[in-house]
Amino acid sequence: MASASNMDREMILADFQACTGIDNIAEAITLLEQNNWDLVAAINGVIPQENGILQSDFARETAQSPAYGPGSQPSAATAATSSLLPSTSASAFCPVVPAHGAVVERQPRMLNFLVEYRSTNVDVVLEESSSVGEIKQILETELNVPVSKMQLKGWKTGDVTDSTVLRSLHLPKNNSLYVLTPDIAPTATTSQSGALQESLNQNFLLVISHHEAQRDYSLNFPGSKTIQEVKRNVYDLTSIPVRHQQWEGWPASARDDSMTLAVAGISFPCHRLTVCRRTSPAHTQEQPEECTDVHMVSDSEGDDFEDASEFGVDEGEIFGMGTSASRKSPMMPENSENEGDALLHFTAEFSSRYGECHPVFFIGSLEAAFQETFYGKARDRKPLAIYLHHDDSVLTNVFCSQMLCAESIVSYLSLNFITWAWDMTKEANRARLLTMCTRHFGSVVAQTIRTYKTDQFPLLLIVMGKRSSNEVLNVIQGNTTVDELMMRLMAAMDIFTAQQQEDIRDEDEREARELVKREQDEAYRVSLEADRAKMVQREAQEREMAEQVRLEQIRKEQEDEREAIRLSLEQALPPEPEEEGSEPISKLRIRMPSGEFLERRFLGSCKLQVLFDFVASKGFPREEFKLLTTFPRRNVTQLDPTWSLVEAKLFPQETLFLEAKE
Repeated sequence: MASASNMDREMILADFQACTGIDNIAEAITLLEQNNWDLVAAINGVIPQENGILQSDFARETAQSPAYGPGSQPSAATAATSSLLPSTSASAFCPVVPAHGAVVERQPRMLNFLVEYRSTNVDVVLEESSSVGEIKQILETELNVPVSKMQLKGWKTGDVTDSTVLRSLHLPKNNSLYVLTPDIAPTATTSQSGALQESLNQNFLLVISHHEAQRDYSLNFPGSKTIQEVKRNVYDLTSIPVRHQQWEGWPASARDDSMTLAVAGISFPCHRLTVCRRTSPAHTQEQPEECTDVHMVSDSEGDDFEDASEFGVDEGEIFGMGTSASRKSPMMPENSENEGDALLHFTAEFSSRYGECHPVFFIGSLEAAFQETFYGKARDRKPLAIYLHHDDSVLTNVFCSQMLCAESIVSYLSLNFITWAWDMTKEANRARLLTMCTRHFGSVVAQTIRTYKTDQFPLLLIVMGKRSSNEVLNVIQGNTTVDELMMRLMAAMDIFTAQQQEDIRDEDEREARELVKREQDEAYRVSLEADRAKMVQREAQEREMAEQVRLEQIRKEQEDEREAIRLSLEQALPPEPEEEGSEPISKLRIRMPSGEFLERRFLGSCKLQVLFDFVASKGFPREEFKLLTTFPRRNVTQLDPTWSLVEAKLFPQETLFLEAKE
């Protein structure tokens, strides 16, 4: 078995998974390798011998006589095994047959569960035909926790209910679960379990760096989330399947993907991780020295086995380390028009040479790095670390692999600095860097860089924005150690922090002054608007008063005019005739709108105009009022004014009434 070809191992792996129900490709390969790719030994290692498949000396007997008794059927596992094994070896496997030739029925597969609840661990052994609810019933007896208040967590698949049959979950023989009881408060004597419960309810911020995309994801997860669920969520973001994910940053205790974040040992409230696409599945057995905390888990997809190193993957491509030919490619193309493209090439080449554990280089121009670093709010500013690479220096490989890519240095630079890089190997790139330094720092810094010899590279320049200028705090050469590099970075950070605090105070004072000025301007604006409103109101009142005076004056003039007309009409009226005169007399009685009456005598030959003038002299002009007879109702004002009273049939007497015109 050990010398089998890759194709034979593929078939053995598929048969082993079909017989045991183990979907985890890494676990299946590990079990087969432990048994030297002996399929029978590996199956019997997972399934007890009394339940498993054994090589038997009864193969010849079963060939001569029926293997199954009357009415009996072969078990599902036996049938599956017979159909999956290669034809050349299928006859070597058969059910366990006792001496008398009868077939012994296969015993059900047993599953072991280690269930953790606060400070208590419970071992549960059940047949795989049992349901999840039966596990809870056993735990109810052991833990004195009602099933209704119990949440059983740690399943590697979702949508698990009490009625779910364990066989449908394709579980390995040994499993770890944990119980949550959010409705049951912990007692005072269970401080440790109370802390675990609190951790399960806390939210963890995972800052996950995706190296290929040069992007960070900040994801919040509850403590009850499992590592496997986190990896599946990362697959949704990065399109890297779980089986291809190469991780850095998981604690040494986080070896089981079914563990929750609360018990995995990660930092609270924030923990940094790095993920990239692995170039070879050999990483599951051979890890680079600087990435010993890689945490790999395979999906349950059927094509997982194609990623194993035994199936044709080039073993030379381990952890992104290229061949000697790839190391000779330049870190940065010469005469690149776009600085961002040059930095992308630099980052990719740096990763291929020294691995994915390296500082996160800023992708963009030096001016863009300045804008990102120095020109924001004082609280958000960071110092700038400029890494100057030179392939011809004997110190470069040691400095990059042992100092710059040390986990402590990478972490410190990522948290406190913006790191920008440039390759000085090519003369054109060197001249371009010196031009940029002259523009941003002045000729002194550029001249200082010119004085460094090739063997003094690489250089790490620590730059701080101070007032209106940029100042180089420190120049760290390649002949240093990790401890010295860390001390100089921390010393530069102390200087920057002191300056930053001063800038923050100045900025706060400036913002306070600007706030006072804005408040004063706002108060002045409000006062000015109030004064304008008062002025407008006063002008409106003055206009209203002037209009009232004007109207009153017009009204008075009209009244005076009307009074003058009335008096002139009254004076022009003929005298009232005597009642006993010789001429015919007409007596008219006129009812006014107020209900009072006017009485007067007129000559029968008197014109209607005299009657109209009389009424007008009493304040009822013809233009505004009309004279009406009672019966029959007539409008006298519509008659010809030259008619006599006799002709108007207002003789010898008549009662009239005044009515205002509409």
